[in-house]
Amino acid sequence: MLRAAVLALLLANLAFFAWTQGWLDSVVGIRSIGDREPERLLRQVHPELIRILPPPQAAAVKAPACLEAGPFTATELAAAEAALRAAWPSAPALAWASVKTDLPGAWIVYMGKFPNLEAMTRKQEELVRRNLPFEAVTSPAALEPGLSLGRFDDRARASRALEQFTQQGIRTARLVELSAPTSSYKLRADAVDAARAAQLAGLPADALGGKAFSACAPKGAG
Repeated sequence: MLRAAVLALLLANLAFFAWTQGWLDSVVGIRSIGDREPERLLRQVHPELIRILPPPQAAAVKAPACLEAGPFTATELAAAEAALRAAWPSAPALAWASVKTDLPGAWIVYMGKFPNLEAMTRKQEELVRRNLPFEAVTSPAALEPGLSLGRFDDRARASRALEQFTQQGIRTARLVELSAPTSSYKLRADAVDAARAAQLAGLPADALGGKAFSACAPKGAG
């Protein structure tokens, strides 16, 4: 009895497997539950025209640009802004801004001006014996021939250095200001679209004193 049940179960499994594989389609006239449907291929119209397309690429969106012109002095900035408003009345809508950068001055502890190169050479030999650093001054020309014992961007630091040299026996050195602290300005327009960038590029050459708008420098680049 048990042997007959096992045999019946085995035959049932074989029959089910044959049906799912489509082996019985032509025998019993019933389509199997598999995913094979060759008749669908026969019903296709111009299957050679079917193409699998890649997913659409996202359109590249160009971010608004940052443009700037300069650098200007304070006087040049006022003239440039006035010329810009006159040449392009709609410019206030662009909301440009002036960006200020403070520039340090320059001072040197100076020895000279020597009457000739021989006198400067003797002073160099003295500084070498004292183990003091120095370098020849090459600009401005009015200071040649001369020597610099140090260059500083802060007057207070330069003054302290001069006091130290005086304590070491250097009596003829003095402070010379090469350039005073000043400020530099740029006109900057943020979020400029292509149309406004073209308007800026089309400004008259002298509208900004010959300093045209270009891409903003990276932050920290001055």
